[in-house]
Amino acid sequence: MLINSIINSFNSGRLKKIDYFKANPRLVQERTLHDLLNQAKDTEWGKTHQFGKIRDIADFQKSLPLQKYEDVKPYVERIRNGEQNVLWPSVITWFAKSSGTTSDKSKFIPVSKETLKQCHFRGGYDVLAIYASQNPKTRIFTSKILTLGGSHQINRVENDSRYGDLSAIMIENIPRLVNLVRTPPAKIALLSDFDEKLEKIAKISVKEQVVAFAGVPSWNMALMKYILNYTGKKNILEVWPKMELFIHGGVSFEPYREQYRMLFPSTEMNYMETYNASEGFFALQNEPASTDMLLMLDYGVFYEFIPVEQLGRENPEALTIHNVETNRNYAIVITTNSGLWRYIIGDTVMFTSKNPYKIIVSGRTTQFINAFGEEVIVDNAENALKAACKETGAIISEYTAGPVYMNSVLSGAHEWLIEFEKEPENLELFTEQLDKALCSLNSDYEAKRKKDITLRMPVVHSIPKDTFYNWMKKRGKLGGQNKVPRLSNDRRYLEEIKRDFLG
Repeated sequence: MLINSIINSFNSGRLKKIDYFKANPRLVQERTLHDLLNQAKDTEWGKTHQFGKIRDIADFQKSLPLQKYEDVKPYVERIRNGEQNVLWPSVITWFAKSSGTTSDKSKFIPVSKETLKQCHFRGGYDVLAIYASQNPKTRIFTSKILTLGGSHQINRVENDSRYGDLSAIMIENIPRLVNLVRTPPAKIALLSDFDEKLEKIAKISVKEQVVAFAGVPSWNMALMKYILNYTGKKNILEVWPKMELFIHGGVSFEPYREQYRMLFPSTEMNYMETYNASEGFFALQNEPASTDMLLMLDYGVFYEFIPVEQLGRENPEALTIHNVETNRNYAIVITTNSGLWRYIIGDTVMFTSKNPYKIIVSGRTTQFINAFGEEVIVDNAENALKAACKETGAIISEYTAGPVYMNSVLSGAHEWLIEFEKEPENLELFTEQLDKALCSLNSDYEAKRKKDITLRMPVVHSIPKDTFYNWMKKRGKLGGQNKVPRLSNDRRYLEEIKRDFLG
C-alpha cells in the first residue's frame, strides 16, 4: 500500500532514534536530566534549588528532595490560579485530574505543551510506528481508530486553567490530521455522562470501518458489550470484520485477556500494552510475543527507582537506570518536562531486562495487602488469579481484595470480591488454586499460611455482574482513567461494596 510505504519511510527515522537510546541508555538519561535542569533554571523552583550549580546526577539528588503530591500541591495550586514560571518555564493551563491521595479526593497534575508533544503524543506515535513496522499491511492509517475519551471541564478559579482526564486533554490538543483517522468526534468522546457516551459512540462508530481501538481494558470492555447489545451481533468481528489492534493500558490486561479473545475470536487480532499515566507516557510493548514493555528514555522524563522495601525511610536510596536489578520491585520516581521534580508517582515496576531496559508494572505503592507481613502486591494477585482461572476454566471481569483481621477465635485471611464473566464450576477449588498460586509466588504469604496460624484460606465471594460498574458509577468514577482498586490494606472498599450492593 502506497500510504503505508510513505508512512513507514517517515517512521524509520524515529525507529532509529529508539534504537539509539536502547544502545545508549545512560547517556540519553544524563542528557535528559541536563536538558530539564537547563530549561527550568530560571523558574522559581530552579532558583530555589540552584539548578545552575548542579553538575551531575549526584548533585541533583543531593539538591532536590523526593516529592509526593502533598509536597507539590501548593505549587500546583498556584499555577492553577494563574501564576507561571513556578515549576516549569512554559505556560501551563492544562491539568490532568486523577484519583487522589489519602488527604485529597483528586490530584491535579500539570501538563505542559512539552509533555504533550514530546511525551504523550510521541508515545502514541511510537506505538503506531512500531506496530506498522511489524505489520506492513496494516490498515490503521487508512481506516478509523476508536478512542473512548474521558471528560473535562473549565476550572472555575481561572478561565485559562482547565482540567480533566488525560485522554480528554489529549483529544482537545491532538493535531487535526489525527482526527481524520479517529472516531467518535471530540464532542462525543468528551461527554461526561458515561452511559450517554456509550450510546452515541455506538450509533456513530458502527457505521465506520474501525480497525483499532485504544484505552483502558475495563471501560472498553463495557463499550464492546454495549456495541454487541446495540447491534445484536455475537462478537465484535461481526461488527468490524477488519479489526486488528487494541492498544491498552491503565490496568493489567491479564484479567481481561480471555474476555477479549471471546470478543475477537481471531488469531489476527493484535494487542499492544502501554504504560501511560497522567504524569507521562513511560513504556510500551515493542515485541508481540512479549508481555513486558520497553522503557522509553527520550520522552523528556528522567527516571529514578526506589527499592520498595525502602519506602517510608527518611532517606531511601534512589537508583538511576544503570544501577537497577532485574526481578526486583521498585517505586518509580520521575522528573518531567511539566515541572515534576523527583516525584514519586505511586506505581511500582520490575525490570525484566537491562539490555534493553524493559519493565512490567507490578502494582501501586498504595495497593497491596500487608496486614500480616505477607506483602502481597498486585502482580502476585494477577498471576495467582490467572493460575486459578486456568485450573478451573473461570474468566474474571473485575475483582478487589483486602484483609480479614484476626480475632480471638480465627486467624486472619484475605477476602476477595470477584465478578466472574464465567463462573468456576467449583468455587472451593478456585479458592484452593488461588491460595496455592499465591504460596508459589510469594514466600512471605506462604510462610504466613503455614498451619493457618497467621493466615487461613482466602475467603472468595462470587458477586453479581455489574456490581463493580454500579459501584464505580455511584462513586462518580466511570470511564477515563478511573480504575477498580485491586488490593487494599484495609477493608474500606470491601465494606462499602458489601454494604451498598451485596446486602
